Amino acid sequence: MFRVAKMVVCLAVAIVALSGEVSGDTEATPLADRVNGLAKNGLISTSIGVTRRGTAIDAVIAPADLDFHTEKTRILLVAGAHGDTRSPIVATNWMQWFYQHADAANYRERFVLSAIPCVNPDGMALGDAPHNGVGGTPSQGYPPTGGAYNSKTDPEAAYVWRWIGMHAPDLVIELMAGDEIRWRVNSKANDRLVRMAGRLNHVLAFDPDDSLTAQLTITQPSEVGTIPALQLSLTENCDKSPLMELLDAASDSGFRGPSPARLEMQRRLARTPEQITADLLEHYGKQLKQVVYIQSLAVIGRMRHLERVAQENSQAPNYTPIEAIVEDYFNGDKPAALKSGSDLSGHLIFSELARRAEGVRRTRYIELARAAADLAFDEQGKMKSSMPFHSEMSDALFMGGPILAQVGTLTGENKYYDACAQHLKFMKALVLREDNLYRHSPLDESAWGRGNGFPALGVAMCLDALPDDHAARAELLEGFQLHMAALARHQDPTGCWHQVIDHPESYREFTATCMITYVMLRGISQGWLDDETYSPLVDRAWYAIRTRIGKGGELVDVCTGTGKQQSLRDYYDRTALLGRDDRGGAMALLVANEISDAQPRLSSEKK
Repeated sequence: MFRVAKMVVCLAVAIVALSGEVSGDTEATPLADRVNGLAKNGLISTSIGVTRRGTAIDAVIAPADLDFHTEKTRILLVAGAHGDTRSPIVATNWMQWFYQHADAANYRERFVLSAIPCVNPDGMALGDAPHNGVGGTPSQGYPPTGGAYNSKTDPEAAYVWRWIGMHAPDLVIELMAGDEIRWRVNSKANDRLVRMAGRLNHVLAFDPDDSLTAQLTITQPSEVGTIPALQLSLTENCDKSPLMELLDAASDSGFRGPSPARLEMQRRLARTPEQITADLLEHYGKQLKQVVYIQSLAVIGRMRHLERVAQENSQAPNYTPIEAIVEDYFNGDKPAALKSGSDLSGHLIFSELARRAEGVRRTRYIELARAAADLAFDEQGKMKSSMPFHSEMSDALFMGGPILAQVGTLTGENKYYDACAQHLKFMKALVLREDNLYRHSPLDESAWGRGNGFPALGVAMCLDALPDDHAARAELLEGFQLHMAALARHQDPTGCWHQVIDHPESYREFTATCMITYVMLRGISQGWLDDETYSPLVDRAWYAIRTRIGKGGELVDVCTGTGKQQSLRDYYDRTALLGRDDRGGAMALLVANEISDAQPRLSSEKK
């Protein structure tokens, strides 16, 4: 699942420099070999982003660094932003010494060390330091402005800034080449950092500028919290002495974690699923201005929360607040449009309400839901090859499938089940790849993240509604299981799935992670998926999701609305939203409710 660390492209220029002696206790070996050795010794290689030239920006992290509650102080080395070869070499030397040398054993008891060895691989490879080959300068311009991560000149800054925010280390050390060994600290840094810096040799305080080091100490990356940071200039053949000096200074001054950013992560993780749902419902699921999937799923999320609270209090659910949200459509005062796939799936709010209603309300809700499902048939009642508005996109497995299956359950008419099976079969023929991931559309082979979340969610909802004896069910279930197995292979070490599922250099995408997590948990609870295999994936993903939901409903890295794209680069460049977002809020409610519902069952099974 985890990639073996590879810096061959990133640090190709530096390998030549490593053919001679390396100061300190590390052997003089090519950098790629040394990094591979780190991975073989228990470290994890991952990517934090991708340059405009398509080069992965890699990181090497310790497993303990994935635990925001570790007792150890978590230190992150950031090297190569200036395009130099020296700092990446030193960063990997230090990592090798820290994790492999007996002299570092005492430090390993108190600290965790991780690294981004080369922020600016293109600048280094092209000899364009401090630039990156496309007009950007990754060592400055913090905090980055504009959308992430699609800057035409400087995407590295956005990737580094947001990734560090979500990684939330206790201390960042930015390494750069220099004429002398010198530490630099922001003059506005907090007292703890200043006190530790005072124990270092050759320290210079500087007024805040737009460097990474300066801004981490006073600005909140990913809107999480500030992070203490120091900058260190390195001379040629620098050995491990500055690292030892730093670790000793931290110990002697009492500097330790958690940083403000990590404290916020711990706060987010401490919330129960119910508390997270309550936070989300302050901002999402309050209205249905249009009957589209984003708003409908959020309202369904509100309804599920309402039901759970009623059950906990041994009361019957009061659906009046939900009925008020849909009243204009129920009364016919406002039409429910049927002009897009999003409209079709938006009608799931009516099928869900019909399942819970009686009498006149049930009849009316079925009528509204059936209006969408009937688009699967022509004027003579003959089943079409697919639901309309699919635009040849994988989204359509969700947009058109579940409404058919649910209307089949509500009406008892098999034709809707058959139309559901036909629609899914039609769409799979268009967009299912041989590796059981979904291309977003026939225009490009890219396995867009949400473009896999939609089929997963759509098929799961269809399986929920299709009768056990339906002729298409066995094949549908097998395809679902194959898709889940394919997705499982691409979960990232933090628990997320990526904007492009099989491209870990693309950003960690929130909605895809929520959708896939919901579906895997649903599969476990329904007996479609093996609990022992998939529960660890769900646990890891839910850990990541919690860290990406702020108290005010703010979310991290929600891909903006995305139609058919023509290249992998197009998917890389879809804006990753930071803050409140209705689409992300709906998917967060989906998974938070499912986690809440599953917890009593999971607890009883473990007894």
